[in-house]
Amino acid sequence: MLRWSLLPAASWFAPGVHGSIAPRIASTRLWPAQEYTRLILESPAPFPHQMLVLKEPNRVVLDLEGVALTPPLMELPLRVQAADPYIASIRFGTRAPSTLRLVVDLHTEVRPQLFSLAPVAEFGHRVVLDLYPLTPLDPLMALIEEAQKNEARAMERAPESAPEPRPERKPEPKSAETRVEMRRKITIALDPGHGGEDPGAIGPRGTQEKHVVLAIAKRLKTMIDREPGMRAMLTRDDDYYVPLAMRVQKARQVHADLFISIHADAFTMPTARGSSVFALSEHGATSAAAKWLAQKENAADLIGGVNLGVREPVLARTLLDLSQTAQISDSLKVGRNVLDGIGMINQLHKASVEQAGFAVLKAPDIPSILVETAFISNPEEEMKLRNEKQQARFAESIHSGVRRYFASNPPLARAL
Repeated sequence: MLRWSLLPAASWFAPGVHGSIAPRIASTRLWPAQEYTRLILESPAPFPHQMLVLKEPNRVVLDLEGVALTPPLMELPLRVQAADPYIASIRFGTRAPSTLRLVVDLHTEVRPQLFSLAPVAEFGHRVVLDLYPLTPLDPLMALIEEAQKNEARAMERAPESAPEPRPERKPEPKSAETRVEMRRKITIALDPGHGGEDPGAIGPRGTQEKHVVLAIAKRLKTMIDREPGMRAMLTRDDDYYVPLAMRVQKARQVHADLFISIHADAFTMPTARGSSVFALSEHGATSAAAKWLAQKENAADLIGGVNLGVREPVLARTLLDLSQTAQISDSLKVGRNVLDGIGMINQLHKASVEQAGFAVLKAPDIPSILVETAFISNPEEEMKLRNEKQQARFAESIHSGVRRYFASNPPLARAL
């Protein structure tokens, strides 16, 4: 049950610390997910704030200096979802006449991060509270656990029958190479672009890129998981933002053999149409349009919201400017196969794989491509992206290209 204590109505628009009008919270947002939950307070002007972490019971307290309890803040407790893995409820109180206290009641102990974001695009000043689990989720363990659950479900569905007797024979020990080969699965990291605060491009009918690319990625994952000897992981499986470098790191954590970032393009002219495939470039973009698109996609962290105060060594090493000649060569090969597949169901914007400096394609050891499925800014292609059957066709076209690539380019064996 939600618990929140309202301040008296007369104090909602009380003067600030120095007698000025109190900073006004213009909007509030919650982005719950298993990976982390994000709470956002947006205001036209910055305001002083600090965080306290309390236990027994577990809660995070934000003290907002000079902030009034406006209607957007009052709506925040109603935004808490029952399925939120971290937030149980939100309520308000006062620490001092000039300080509004926001209390986040928790289901469990968390690792909170509080930071501010400067205005960008249509966003004003944002105060961001991220609530992470004490033990970060391990993408590789999640893949293994998912495989075990799928095998258990398959066993449950299999009809019961008496096993046929087999002649006894002495077991022959398998070599290490054979055991590795038996356990080896081709692992593909699927990266639905944008998410959470960052909607990506928006079509003329209001379709948000982040939703359609997630739908296509989920369909593609299902197809890959059904393929013998293949498995897929999603860099995000819900509506939340993942920093670009973290998407690359997740792919490396599962030892991915291929990274596919899925997007839906946009342009200022609604007549632009067609599908495109991109790979990384070490020596500049292959066209002005490719360069413009890479700059736009690389700016996603500014909108999605990244805590620049957190610098993890592994993350920093991920995007080192290493020579990536071999990676780019393989990326162009898989890109050509995917382009041929997607060209069977949709017009191609460019008949060749283009290249530019996409940050999300910079894993030095994983072939990586970015697929622009269609122009969401084109009314006709927006309708395709919204249609479930067309989403399935986009997913199948990428899937067929991936199959063709690995048929002639099998990855090196490893026991994972």
